[in-house]
Amino acid sequence: MSRPEWRYHLLRAASERFQTAPSALDAERLAQVERLAQKTFALENQVLATPEARDTLISESQLAAAVAAIRQRYDDDEAFLNDLENNGLDAETLQLALRRELVFDAVMQQIGARAAAVSAVDEQLFYELQRDRFTRPERRTARHILLTINAEFVENQREVALARIERLAAQLQQKTAQFGILASTHSECPTAMQEGRLGTLPRGQLYPALDAVLFALAEGEISGVVESELGFHLLLCEQIEPAILMPFAQVQPQIHALLQTRRQREYQKSWLAQLPEVVM
Repeated sequence: MSRPEWRYHLLRAASERFQTAPSALDAERLAQVERLAQKTFALENQVLATPEARDTLISESQLAAAVAAIRQRYDDDEAFLNDLENNGLDAETLQLALRRELVFDAVMQQIGARAAAVSAVDEQLFYELQRDRFTRPERRTARHILLTINAEFVENQREVALARIERLAAQLQQKTAQFGILASTHSECPTAMQEGRLGTLPRGQLYPALDAVLFALAEGEISGVVESELGFHLLLCEQIEPAILMPFAQVQPQIHALLQTRRQREYQKSWLAQLPEVVM
């Protein structure tokens, strides 16, 4: 395809799909971005042929801002212009392509604005049907002590490390208040600097073995010795925050934005499907 505006679509497709220029792609990937560029260029032509596009004006300041956003990716004007040339573009054709893109975006915004507004009933219904999306999972505040396994050091050989952490576990029997002190003096994890604090965590943030044990502990309970890929651990569950359903009022703005965006996209797709094809 020879039109210079299409070269911009090709460059954009390569950048978005593979984060590189078309010239750096192998034949298979280049074919992929060419097909994508052809689709987006054809769609742009369809939209630009509509009455809405003919009535849409792009100011010189808007165009200048779009050019500047691309220019700022380069160290200087020479590098900027050289890269344009390497991709079959120049400053004039880039402005033409960007003006077309700005008109396209403005028209799609206009079309999306025609979609019916989301009602309070729509929002409430979505909330009731999608409660799992608005439930904050159970979280646990925890500390741990870690003794690593390393055959190169006598004190960290497996049997020795296990005996050491079992002695710490015995010291902590019914003495949870000492956990932070022992973590700061014995733990071989960077969290020792914070008396072993792991923070407040939902499920899935720790190694599986640790995660399973932590979420089986009662509040204030200390685990037995747990082994992970890192070594041997003791865990303290300091606090349990049960799962809670966020109130509708708190998530209503989020629901409204999601539904409105979805409705606008559906309206845009329907409008686009009715446009006649444009011969390029």
